[in-house]
Amino acid sequence: MAEKVIMTSTDHVTEVLDVLSSRGLLLATWKQPDKPNAMTIGWGMIGCVWGKPIWQVLVRPSRYTYELIEREGRFSVNVMPKSLAGAVELCGTVSGRDRDKLDEANLTVSSGEILGAPIIDQSVIYYECRVLHANDFVPEAMVPDVRKGNYPSGDYHRVYWGEIKQCRVDRDALDSL
Repeated sequence: MAEKVIMTSTDHVTEVLDVLSSRGLLLATWKQPDKPNAMTIGWGMIGCVWGKPIWQVLVRPSRYTYELIEREGRFSVNVMPKSLAGAVELCGTVSGRDRDKLDEANLTVSSGEILGAPIIDQSVIYYECRVLHANDFVPEAMVPDVRKGNYPSGDYHRVYWGEIKQCRVDRDALDSL
């Protein structure tokens, strides 16, 4: 694997958002020391809040990842190459409560350099984040058609505001997105 070089949080944002909306990204957390978990996300935002680079990620309380982020207070967002779309799909269809999705998908993980968040080694771009704030959606404040179309069972997301502490890119692999 080529060395990943440090980048700013705004480098390659267009490419990252394209992958987010088309195939999804992997949000990684720790189940326990040296035991990672990942969840596919298709919604999120990257930007600047409080003068800090931020990833906003949405996780439903019913998801195992919710419990892990609540406990750990850190996560990574991993942009995977197109060739690993099947691995991203797998991580979005089974629960880490019962299965080791990363092992099944043949993905390996290392600890991030800044926070020790799990980083998926095969990612082209990754962001290591610490949770600065979390808030729950307020159903009554949501436009009715969005609420009905996205939350028919009432399982509303919690939004995590993750400060991007480090981001890296494998420039040699950018064309694989």
